[in-house]
Amino acid sequence: QVQLVESGGGLVEPGGSLRLSCVASGSIAFVYAMGWYRQAPGKQRELVATLTGGGSTNYADSVKGRFTISRDNAKNTVYLQMNSLKPEDTAVYYCNADLRVVLTRRGDYWGQGTQVTVSS
Repeated sequence: QVQLVESGGGLVEPGGSLRLSCVASGSIAFVYAMGWYRQAPGKQRELVATLTGGGSTNYADSVKGRFTISRDNAKNTVYLQMNSLKPEDTAVYYCNADLRVVLTRRGDYWGQGTQVTVSS
């Protein structure tokens, strides 16, 4: 039906940059919002950034000024540009989509995640 596929994770040194991508595919009728969450070992999954269909953005306080969420509506793709990365940013990053699938009701979907490791 609908699949979310993340890419772009990897190993980067502190202060470096990385760009994550998430492509949503399937019979999508409308995207209400897309966003990024992350989960570090031993911790709960937390919100990183979201972007609504109307263009409104929200960021966790810990990433404001360093991360930027953007989208390509034609490709149903959301990006997360991560700059000035810190070791505490190390986590598995998950793509999330709040969307309506053709012939069904509004629903919430998750990708499998991509590992981001910030270490010297």
